[in-house]
Amino acid sequence: MFARLTLLITATVCAFVATPAAAQKFHAGSVYVCPNNEASGLDCYLDAVVHLYTMCRHVKSIEIIEFGYVKAQQGVNGAKSEYCVDKQRINITRPYQAALREATGWQEAVEDLRTLQQFWLAAMADLHWRAGEPGDVYEDRVNKVYDELSWKIDDVRVAFTTPPDAEGKVRNAAMKPAARTAKTGTKVRAGASAKSR
Repeated sequence: MFARLTLLITATVCAFVATPAAAQKFHAGSVYVCPNNEASGLDCYLDAVVHLYTMCRHVKSIEIIEFGYVKAQQGVNGAKSEYCVDKQRINITRPYQAALREATGWQEAVEDLRTLQQFWLAAMADLHWRAGEPGDVYEDRVNKVYDELSWKIDDVRVAFTTPPDAEGKVRNAAMKPAARTAKTGTKVRAGASAKSR
């Protein structure tokens, strides 16, 4: 009787406890933030920057079709695109923070993520039509953002192909002083103390 009760309790606890793999999966909070790749915070973020820009780009395009370039910004005509930009700035926060956490060991990747985020924020703010701007110039300007996003996303992915910074520091610390000086081009006398270098 006691063995059956123990088995039942163990089975119940195992059914409700998340497995480690499921616990580590990133959840953006909404399928609309990163619909194509939610495997990790980094994958979600890199998917979201393009997807969320596209969403607001479409909203702005609808406003331009409905009101024309000049009137799309006047009064409440641009309210939908302004709301879209504000909403997506909030939606990107969780994937961005998760991507930064995952990139903790790679300083170059962290810097590339920050550069990508700053570019994305500027591109979102610059979705509006500029007074006097010809329509084809506006379309070119907002479409070139996709090329820049693609290059910046590639920079982030390439930065993750290198070994984490911690391994590099351990490797450099293990190098002999002569090997370190050969890299820097400075000579160290035999028997010189660390202070005299």
